[in-house]
Amino acid sequence: MEGVLAIAVHTEGLNGFPQECKQTEDLTNGHSKCTTILNGLSPGNCIKENGNPYLKTVPISALKQNGLLQSLAAGGNQTKTEEVSLEVERAQEEWDALESIQPVLAEDLTPSPLISFNEALQHFQTTDLGDLLKNIQPTIHRTGLAAITHFLFGPPRLHKDLVEERDLVFAIAQCSMDNGQSVHMRVLQTVYRKLTCTRADCPRYGPHWENVGFQGSDPATDLRGTGFLGLMHILYFVMDPEILPLARDIYKLSQHPVQNFPFSVMSINMTRIALHALREEVLSKECNRRQQVVAVLNDFYVATFLHLYQLWKNQQKTISDSGHVLKGDFSVTN
Repeated sequence: MEGVLAIAVHTEGLNGFPQECKQTEDLTNGHSKCTTILNGLSPGNCIKENGNPYLKTVPISALKQNGLLQSLAAGGNQTKTEEVSLEVERAQEEWDALESIQPVLAEDLTPSPLISFNEALQHFQTTDLGDLLKNIQPTIHRTGLAAITHFLFGPPRLHKDLVEERDLVFAIAQCSMDNGQSVHMRVLQTVYRKLTCTRADCPRYGPHWENVGFQGSDPATDLRGTGFLGLMHILYFVMDPEILPLARDIYKLSQHPVQNFPFSVMSINMTRIALHALREEVLSKECNRRQQVVAVLNDFYVATFLHLYQLWKNQQKTISDSGHVLKGDFSVTN
């Protein structure tokens, strides 16, 4: 009787694939043979290479059920998952930090309040300027015949009760700009905004200062000769409603394509001339009459700037004429 006896033995094959070995015995000749079946695939679906069968085609379902691949996949995903988790945590921390930063809205960028000349002057009147007062030179030191001539034929001496106010002026002229002083910064911003007719404050440094006649990006560098008094005079010019139109006319001329000149630098030159007149005691008579020093000095500054404006405009002066104009037409004499 011929027949085939099949014995199926389930073992774990290479790489964890289930391996089924069917032992068949040919009852006619008593020989037996073992047929290895991988995942239900007969040897006909296998290719022998160097004596080792390997899988030619494997269903996706078989791969999913493979234990070793499942463990490897789980391990790889775990490492990748950990890396992604760390990135997510970092991103969350950065996002939380961003949420703590409050955006500055346009309406919150309120400009600093404008400051009047009197308010700025009061700041210096209530500030200890003792160290600066030690270095001032309020009058010209004369000796010999010059001193006698000045005493006999020169202007009257300043009244004693005005000496303190005069010395304050020269102390301010020794004061440099301080970024830490809010009053100083308000004066600077007020000058810029009144001349340019803008509402917003501008940066402390930058080329925009050249638009109002400073020589560079820092107005403080132009104040070396007159100190903060040079800026105070511009403040007086732009904050007095009666003379503001004149200030803007001069500023407009300074922007002329041909007759242009640096407005603020020219103004500082007018302050320098006014200080020289005060030191030469040319203004003492008027100061005594009005019992004021600061007000007389301010008026002299404006009158000097007005004279320059008329001369510059009527005689078609240009920046190349500035040296001659300042030396020849603005000499201070007794």
